[in-house]
Amino acid sequence: MPDPVSSLPGADDITEVTLPNGITILTRPNFNSPSVVINAYLHAGSIFDPDDKLGLANFTVAALMHGTRQRSHLEIYEALEAVGASLGFDAAIHIVGFNGKALAEDLDLLLELASECLREPDFPEDEIERIRARILTGLALRAQNPESMASLTFDQIVYRGHPYSRPEDGHPDTVRNISREDMRAFHRRFFGPRGMVVVVVGGVEPAQAIEKVSRVFGDWQNSGQPEMATLPPLRPLDGNLHRQAFIPGTSQSSIVMGVAGPPRNAPGFLAASLGNNVLGQFGMYGRIGEAVREKSGLAYYAYSSLSGGVGPGPWYFVAGVAPDNVERTIDLIRGEIERFIRQGISEEELADSKANYIGRLPLSLESNAGVSAALISLKRYGLGLDYYRTYADRVNAVTREEILEVARQYLDPEKLAIAVAGPK
Repeated sequence: MPDPVSSLPGADDITEVTLPNGITILTRPNFNSPSVVINAYLHAGSIFDPDDKLGLANFTVAALMHGTRQRSHLEIYEALEAVGASLGFDAAIHIVGFNGKALAEDLDLLLELASECLREPDFPEDEIERIRARILTGLALRAQNPESMASLTFDQIVYRGHPYSRPEDGHPDTVRNISREDMRAFHRRFFGPRGMVVVVVGGVEPAQAIEKVSRVFGDWQNSGQPEMATLPPLRPLDGNLHRQAFIPGTSQSSIVMGVAGPPRNAPGFLAASLGNNVLGQFGMYGRIGEAVREKSGLAYYAYSSLSGGVGPGPWYFVAGVAPDNVERTIDLIRGEIERFIRQGISEEELADSKANYIGRLPLSLESNAGVSAALISLKRYGLGLDYYRTYADRVNAVTREEILEVARQYLDPEKLAIAVAGPK
């Protein structure tokens, strides 16, 4: 029977090389599968958007597969459909990412299409207007969605004056303000190989995968590509800040409340994550779910989330309630936060949370897609190639005292961003 630890990705079965133009390639073979997955990112996200053209990175990326110098929108999709492959691009705050899947024998085609869309988009005017209409429709729906508006309002409170306060998909007026030339200029300046990471996982030899990626991306150059964006310091909250977004015609209110949490590579992130699992994730959404939903019957849903990233991702608490129950729900959540930072968690809660984390890791790595996403995270957050081999030991080493310490470092029931969206 294979050793469950050594079957996880590690330094001995992950091949990593960096090309002269700055692209890092990570690859891990899996010959039990006839398919191959690519997963990649480059530093060209919405952090580079001008305020008056917010949503530019998102809009630009949405147009990448809608026509290149060689192929039309239809020809790109027909080429993928002919071999049963898939390819998609997305934009986030810091990065533009893409992922694809194909049979191993079609890896060349998949990489060629990815390179073509990434390096030579044509931004056809008629396609741009179709995409703009779709984005504006999405923004109109966002404005009527209580949870989306509460989340947007929360970001504006907790990240005031910081790039994380801005929505990646922009606002209707900023999206209308974006031209084809804006998209082409953004693409020329920010898309390039420096800092790019490409992961290939599946039925292909490492040397072969590296050769194929090098062939399509190895000659890419952009001498004007800027360095990775740096984040300004975040101003801490000096008290509870409450803001409401009114949405006429809705019957439900959404609450998003919390703080900015630790970055993904912060020393206390794993302890915070285990604590958050107890607080609002495990079972029926942990203590938050039990107090607000199960015992009090106040919420349709109630949970917590810790989203560590390159910077201080949000640590927030979410509930969907009837408008009359908003204040009682906020008080209950604040009470659970106070109990959490005063008493910590029990040994039984910690043991259950650890078992949950350790047990679900192998499940997340059963597919090529799961492994490729895991390898991307290793590189993006500087976790080291043996992170998953040592993961169980890292989890088991976390103590109740560490969880209490990191909780007190970040959570204060008297210094929370509290956003509510719904009817008056």
